[in-house]
Amino acid sequence: MPAPQTPLEQLLAALARGPVCLVTVQRVQGSTPREAGAWMAIAQAEPALLIGSIGGGHLEWQAMHQARARLRACAAGQAPDEPLQRQALGPSLGQCCGGVVFLRFECLGPQDLARVRERLAPRLHPLTLFGGGHVGRALVRVLAPLPFAIQWVDSRDEIFPEGLSSKVRCEYSDPVQAAVADIAPGSQVLIMSFSHAEDQDIVAECLKRQRARADLPFIGLIGSKTKWASFRHRLEARGYTEADFAHVTCPIGVPGIVGKDPQVIAVAVAAQLLMRVSPLD
Repeated sequence: MPAPQTPLEQLLAALARGPVCLVTVQRVQGSTPREAGAWMAIAQAEPALLIGSIGGGHLEWQAMHQARARLRACAAGQAPDEPLQRQALGPSLGQCCGGVVFLRFECLGPQDLARVRERLAPRLHPLTLFGGGHVGRALVRVLAPLPFAIQWVDSRDEIFPEGLSSKVRCEYSDPVQAAVADIAPGSQVLIMSFSHAEDQDIVAECLKRQRARADLPFIGLIGSKTKWASFRHRLEARGYTEADFAHVTCPIGVPGIVGKDPQVIAVAVAAQLLMRVSPLD
């Protein structure tokens, strides 16, 4: 099954087919449903197609109608209204956020493909995931629409599924811990291979790199407290210390979610990752 398209991929596909009105949150004041840079798009040939979101509610509903009107005006060769619109989120919109949103409306065509791709391409947080088992697959599905660039590593070359997102790069590595050297600086690391022996070797290599370079801000290991206690004992015999162990999080996932279904674990871990990253400009 092919991976679902990201909103940007949907927009570019629609833009290749014909005119599109792009609505962007240019700036905000006070409390608003979305941040500056959020966007949605309406396609002229597909008036029911809404891509992306500027926050929903009456604000988005009104912006959709304005976008369609602008597309009709552009098609008729008429100059559309002022491209920047100020919207106060008060009683007139039936929204009580209390802030102000400035929306920019742009009628675009296939000739704008390259510019739109460059302008809207999201900056992604680097993440390395060791393990292509049930939890690893569930996690990749959950992370697909989120702002992560995933290096997915396993010692079994045949383990990776088809139709992955373009944000996922699969890597076969045997021994699997050899891939630690290729991790992008600043990456968050998740370790969930099919083998506890592999997991331990990956943790050891990550700690070795952390000693030398201090560039892995999060090293997460799937498993119980008992598993981590066993690993710590074995890693101590290899010369690692409490200062090293402080860099490892085990178990992983936000506290309070106790289910062990792969999808449940994936959601808990994705939430933990999102809590650790800051918005990217």
